[in-house]
Amino acid sequence: MFADALQALPHECCGFLGGSEDAIKSVYRLRNVAANSLTEYEAAPADLFQAQRQMRERGEQLLAIYHSHPRQSEPLPSETDVEKAFYRDVIYFIVGCDGDKCVLRGFYLDESKRLWERADFMVSD
Repeated sequence: MFADALQALPHECCGFLGGSEDAIKSVYRLRNVAANSLTEYEAAPADLFQAQRQMRERGEQLLAIYHSHPRQSEPLPSETDVEKAFYRDVIYFIVGCDGDKCVLRGFYLDESKRLWERADFMVSD
């Protein structure tokens, strides 16, 4: 995710994380086709379908969605992030970048209630 975020600078990146039993096994980079990709993300529809097809073929499920905030060292969900949080029961990861330094934060977003809360997660090899 960090590599994707740094490569996309100064634009936002986005992607899916697939796996099973609460363990992420695959990263699916998605092209950001948002009209203003400097401050928003919208995954290319063809990439979404391809990622979902590959997850099915691998027996994976969607566990998380990620995107970056290229100019935030301590990322928090924006109003737009919450409004467009259509997938329930997944963690929304936001990679914050300040220059070449990145941090990762996780959140549960509820678009119907317009709320967010931090999500606990563990990074392992």
